[in-house]
Amino acid sequence: MYIILAILAFSVLIIVHELGHFIMAKVNGVRVDEFSIGFGPRIIGVKIGETDYCLRILPFGGRVAMLGEEGSDDEAEGVDYSRSLNAKHPLRKISIIIAGVAMNYLLAIIIFLVMALNLGITLPEIKEVIPNSAAEQVGLKPGDKFLKIDDVNILTSDDVTVAVAMSKGSEMKVKVQSGSEIKDLSLTPKLNKDTGAYQIGFYFNGIEKPSFGQSVTYSMKETVSLVKQTFLGFKQIFSGKANLKTDVGGPVTIIKMSGAAAKAGIWNLLFFVALISVNLAVLNLLPFPALDGGWAFFILIELITGKKIPPRFLNAVNSVGLMVLLGLMVLVTIKDIIFPVNF
Repeated sequence: MYIILAILAFSVLIIVHELGHFIMAKVNGVRVDEFSIGFGPRIIGVKIGETDYCLRILPFGGRVAMLGEEGSDDEAEGVDYSRSLNAKHPLRKISIIIAGVAMNYLLAIIIFLVMALNLGITLPEIKEVIPNSAAEQVGLKPGDKFLKIDDVNILTSDDVTVAVAMSKGSEMKVKVQSGSEIKDLSLTPKLNKDTGAYQIGFYFNGIEKPSFGQSVTYSMKETVSLVKQTFLGFKQIFSGKANLKTDVGGPVTIIKMSGAAAKAGIWNLLFFVALISVNLAVLNLLPFPALDGGWAFFILIELITGKKIPPRFLNAVNSVGLMVLLGLMVLVTIKDIIFPVNF
């Protein structure tokens, strides 16, 4: 049951992302031939107007197939190529490409807004310090409020929890407000051998019920904070700080973690969906062929130089990029099975 909820949650992320491309394509007058969820053989679908809406067998991705997207220089008779993606101004093409990422960010903002209005916000303020903990050793005390951890703004207790988990026991640069004084501290989380989690040793204060305006501000800031934490995660991977066997996961890990979040309750699942939505948005914006960021990068080159890049060249580069990404996905999936991520 929980795995089904996890797959549905992951599917929502895909639908929201592809819906962004679809809506902006329609707004800009581009013909959409197919709106598909998943890859591989088609399972079921229906054609409405000029668009084929279908579900494919592998639920890890989706596609909005637009006229002119394949990069062909040839034109068939009887086709209105003024509605081709290639016929549009570069800025219009970029708006279509980044719309999927924008929808992922918007989804995260909406989720955090709903959570703030219904659950309130647990402020990153210390209620009680545990004796002999890392927090006590650096002089943290009740009433102290976290402002930043490793240059990432801290808005809620969740931000502190995520930052501590990502530290993997490494020293963190922490900025706290203690009364009227701002302190810069170095704090090293300790491993709890019973739970396998890193901790700094304190309890948070109670929940605050924000107004609607405060909730909107919080939801936007929380999304930005997650973006920064995602980039820090990438930095850990490329710097060798992260353990590729135990800290990096793919589709299997995402589904398993989504299932665990669903089992813990709907609000935990929603928070995890927002987290993955931001992660996917950041990943998609990387300037790599076959990703939205890579596509936008080539169009920016066209815009700056005033010279159109040959469609066949773009198609070839994106095909190579797609093969690399699919290869990486296969490797990560195998890794997920052989060396599962502990959580």
